[in-house]
Amino acid sequence: MFRRWRKRLCGRAADDRGMATAEYAIVTLAACALAVVFYRLITSGTVRAALRSLIEQALHAPS
Repeated sequence: MFRRWRKRLCGRAADDRGMATAEYAIVTLAACALAVVFYRLITSGTVRAALRSLIEQALHAPS
């Protein structure tokens, strides 16, 4: 009985050998997609104008 259980357990573990690589690839792809979204957001005209305004206010603020 123990041998059948062990054989079944080892057989299932052998099926997941490539899962770590696939998971790393998906996470890397998601991180790249998120970086593109952030880049597009930061370089948009509205956000660029808001950041420029914020920096100018900070530079011209009285001490």
